[in-house]
Amino acid sequence: MNEHNHSYGSNKSNLLSRLKRIEGQVRGIQKMIEEDRYCVDIITQLAAVKSATHQVALNLLDSHAHHCVKEAITHGNDGEAKIEELMDVVRKFTKG
Repeated sequence: MNEHNHSYGSNKSNLLSRLKRIEGQVRGIQKMIEEDRYCVDIITQLAAVKSATHQVALNLLDSHAHHCVKEAITHGNDGEAKIEELMDVVRKFTKG
């Protein structure tokens, strides 16, 4: 079990709801392929899933920056390391 106090805790139910909706969208896309639906319609749905997952990630990044990183800087708990960690994850997130 991870011992971190997660900054997204107050938003956890919202994040889980979003992820469940995304899961449903993905299942819908699978069904579209099974039913030999039009390619453009499938790609449109994939774009919606990509956008939805990006919104979840941005929400988590925002929460992490405003809570975890801010706390590390404010309380002198190796803020530079937290900033570097944040930048690493931003680089991973923004890779094509």
